[in-house]
Amino acid sequence: MNTVKISSAKIKAAVVVPTVNVKSTSEKKGKPEFVVSTSYPDSNAPLGVSVSKFSKNHLVSSQHRLLIKGGRVVNDDGTQLADVFIEEGIIKQIGLNLVVPGGTKTIDATGKLVMPGGIDTHTHFELPFMGTKSVDDFLTGTRAAIAGGTTTILDFVIPSKEQSLLEAYAQWRERADAKVCCDYGLHAAVTTWNEQVAKDMETLTKEKGINSFKVFMAYKGVFMLQDDEIFQVFSKCRELGAIAMVHAENGSVITELEKEMSTLGITGPEGHLLSRPEKLEAEATNRAITIAEQTRCPLYVVHVMSKTAAEKVTEARLKGQVVFGEPIAASLGADGSHYFHKCWRHAAAHVMSPPLRDDATTGPYLMDLLANGSLSATGTDHCTFNANQKALGKDDFRKIPNGVNGVEDRLAVIWTKGVETGKLDVNQFVAVTSANAARIFNIYPKKGRISVGSDGDCVIWDPEAKKTISAATHNQACDFNIFEGLHCKGLPIVTIVAGKIAYENGQLNAVQGSGKYLDTTCFAEYVYQKLNKREQIREQKIQEQKIERDPYAGEVLDISKPTSGADTKSKLQGNASSGEPAAASAGFHSRPATRAGGRNLLDSSFSLSGDQWDDRNQRKTTRVHQPPGGQSKGMKLTVYGNLFPYLQLAFSFD
Repeated sequence: MNTVKISSAKIKAAVVVPTVNVKSTSEKKGKPEFVVSTSYPDSNAPLGVSVSKFSKNHLVSSQHRLLIKGGRVVNDDGTQLADVFIEEGIIKQIGLNLVVPGGTKTIDATGKLVMPGGIDTHTHFELPFMGTKSVDDFLTGTRAAIAGGTTTILDFVIPSKEQSLLEAYAQWRERADAKVCCDYGLHAAVTTWNEQVAKDMETLTKEKGINSFKVFMAYKGVFMLQDDEIFQVFSKCRELGAIAMVHAENGSVITELEKEMSTLGITGPEGHLLSRPEKLEAEATNRAITIAEQTRCPLYVVHVMSKTAAEKVTEARLKGQVVFGEPIAASLGADGSHYFHKCWRHAAAHVMSPPLRDDATTGPYLMDLLANGSLSATGTDHCTFNANQKALGKDDFRKIPNGVNGVEDRLAVIWTKGVETGKLDVNQFVAVTSANAARIFNIYPKKGRISVGSDGDCVIWDPEAKKTISAATHNQACDFNIFEGLHCKGLPIVTIVAGKIAYENGQLNAVQGSGKYLDTTCFAEYVYQKLNKREQIREQKIQEQKIERDPYAGEVLDISKPTSGADTKSKLQGNASSGEPAAASAGFHSRPATRAGGRNLLDSSFSLSGDQWDDRNQRKTTRVHQPPGGQSKGMKLTVYGNLFPYLQLAFSFD
């Protein structure tokens, strides 16, 4: 095994971003062959690779054994100086001074970090949406992911109105299998609810390897479900051991606000933000969390875009609810001020739902919540459209296809905004970019970890490498980049997929169709261990609260027989033969009758206001000229009978 070691202590690679003469950030002319090139003073070797001579044949040669030597291995729970040996796509050894077979290809990672490849939890490749289709398919999308250090993506099966879930699943597999350059898994979206959908969900979990189902609280009339339907979906997820996912926005109110913006003459991209205020994201997030709590279902809130929505997730987690929040590269690295840009094309390129928030402090705040564990994993919601597609809404912001880029830029943006600012340490970086996602979706430690037995998906990371993000140099198919001009420090320099070098020195060597479909099984221990125990405790408490009673043996009202008005009137009038007033017979008085059967005189019907039960009876009056106590001159004494059980005296002066 013949290698040439490149000492990072003596030789530093200078990273150069090629300059391209373009008219705007959206128009590329003569895209350079290399996104990032390196120059070595004393060597022609590519960055991080210790070989005596670099050639194209070297890159495309079949690789079965690979040794990553001299790097610092970083997992979410610790860091160690160690070599990593990968054989047939699986990590076989980790340690120092490893004994490896001859013919092993060696990468010198001295001074670099060796981390698990990133897992993007949220992509939409080749998605038919709003009258068009996203421009990144499973080939360009996964190539761009690999260039950015991501080695696993999780995309969404979203059925059209005429499709069943199973038909849509088959369609997504057909689109992806022949194109993917890295491993991929699938979530499924439930856009309508009936018994057949419930059966399809069961088939997908038990036979097709899907353990997560997404509902939309937005896109009224297209994808949106009502609360009772969401309850049913969440209940089914709980039964199957799956994870419920939610796009949280109040779609009904948004529709009304969109109409209001149109009435006010606001047709540009700023109307998208103004019709989707932050409170509507927070309200829907809280509503979804409440429904999940009632169904005892784990919940994953996708693309958390605002402070208040993130706070709802945080509050639920503090109370012990199993809820996960997913900020995305866009919400961490950009903001909604772009919606007010004078250039319509620039503003429209940022349109997504929920929208980027017009608050520059939102990204740092979400990063803080990632750091303290309130938010869990990161994705991109990568769904790209070119300028001519966005122009479908040139006269009405409601028709602008929703979606932005991010799959290539996610790791660099999070490192720059998180690690370089001191908000995240390197272990937390691994947690929020791969390990947590792997645990939640039940592919850990196969993915998301550098350990013996894990897949050989690794990224060699240079904390000192720099570049400026630009649409002119990215590998994504879209003609605009929402991170245009962002200076990043900390980059992937080598990406290894299944033990093979797929990206190196700015050059992609990803093989179309080489990626595999991932079965994501249900009842992930990281998610369901607590829930299963709580369910046992809940059942015990309910049994303890159950009351054993003798069955009711009395008369039961026959509601099938109508009650006539005459019957009701007679009941209110009371028993005429007894001479008792109707109010008394109707239960007006609370004391029982005397032994003789008369009304108890200690019971009074006196009221300070309102009608009296005896108002209809004519009152008799008697003048008393010799009242008790002697005659009173100038005073007329009137005795009213029938008002009280006792005499009531009313005095009036002449």
